[in-house]
Amino acid sequence: MAKKSNGKAKAAAKKVTREVLVVGTKVKDVVKAAGLQSSGELIDAVSGKVHDILVAAIARANENGRKTVRAHDL
Repeated sequence: MAKKSNGKAKAAAKKVTREVLVVGTKVKDVVKAAGLQSSGELIDAVSGKVHDILVAAIARANENGRKTVRAHDL
């Protein structure tokens, strides 16, 4: 008999790995210039935010009937 899957397994299966969209050393340089240290999770978190912003900008361009994403879509 098959085991029942729990909610955590489904959530993990739905999580898609995203490509890193930022240069890690550049992000760390900005943080270091402010006199702080960066955690190991920072680069992925910043990249995730950039990805979310781009998805929203793409949607806005599509809604406006354009095939070009412009700066004001951000």
